[in-house]
Amino acid sequence: MKLDFSTMIHQRISWVQILCATLFLNPIFAEWNTRDYIRREHSLTKPYQGSGMSLPYWDFLGSTIVTSNYVRLTPDLQSKAGALWNTVPCNTRNWELQVQFKVHGRGKELFGDGFAIWYVKERMESGPVFGSKDYFNGLAIILDTYSNHNGAHNHQHPYISAMVNNGTLHYDHDRDGTHTQLSGCEAKFRNFNHDSHISIVYRDDTLIVSTDLEGKNAWKECLKVENVLLPTGYYFGASATTGDLSDNHDIISIKMFELDLLESQKKDEDRSHIIPSAASFEAPRERIEDAKPAMSGIKTFLWMMFVAIVIIVLVVLGIMWYQKRQEQSRKRLY
Repeated sequence: MKLDFSTMIHQRISWVQILCATLFLNPIFAEWNTRDYIRREHSLTKPYQGSGMSLPYWDFLGSTIVTSNYVRLTPDLQSKAGALWNTVPCNTRNWELQVQFKVHGRGKELFGDGFAIWYVKERMESGPVFGSKDYFNGLAIILDTYSNHNGAHNHQHPYISAMVNNGTLHYDHDRDGTHTQLSGCEAKFRNFNHDSHISIVYRDDTLIVSTDLEGKNAWKECLKVENVLLPTGYYFGASATTGDLSDNHDIISIKMFELDLLESQKKDEDRSHIIPSAASFEAPRERIEDAKPAMSGIKTFLWMMFVAIVIIVLVVLGIMWYQKRQEQSRKRLY
């Protein structure tokens, strides 16, 4: 089939346009694709592939169960703890972790305790910090829902905070960790009909935590902390716990993205031996002991009655002792 001259010219122009678009736009798309490079070995998405009680690249312990729609760390029952841990250490220097989750339960005013997202050296170790190890090495992003919090605080719950630990710091659960946190923000993420999202970005020694709690597909910055040092080779995980109060803590998906190195970062730098640290903490406060609660009227009455009975018994015993002594004295006289 023969083509006329105008058709040939049109085809050549079309190919030139395509070639120019490829040459000029390809670097842009390449850069975008590199920044959004998802690491499958650190990610968990539906449909969850696995057989029975196993998931590729992930281990779980405690009360954790896997369904077709979510991984439930704890059910809405008292005294439960569960965790989900990546089996592959992260050797990426700059990364973003996006977690899709849902916290919900029957409690309207009282609920708890919450869950934590981890990037730490120790994995699969149960403990008192939202179901995981205290005195850990690495980073914890804590989503605390315990509404009846202790101590003098300037925030409401639920509350999101960040903590970096080198293995020497204790997470003070009775004070909601406010004395060791880097920063934090209030975040109402409980009992929504839709799922909630949190983004944790660690890039160029800067930690940024953002949330999408309203289902608008837009991130809202929660906290930003510079000069945070985290080594490579640690593990991602999530854990949750309930006490006297409870909630369902569900993980829907975890997506880890490898981010490009900046020009200022050395490509061949070995960061596996860095000790986790942060240059500054949120305004440090003295540990103030909670004021002892005043006794109720019933307790006060019972306490006074107990004291009165003790006094009466002592008086009676004293009188009996005195009378016996007097009787013995009279016997000696006769």
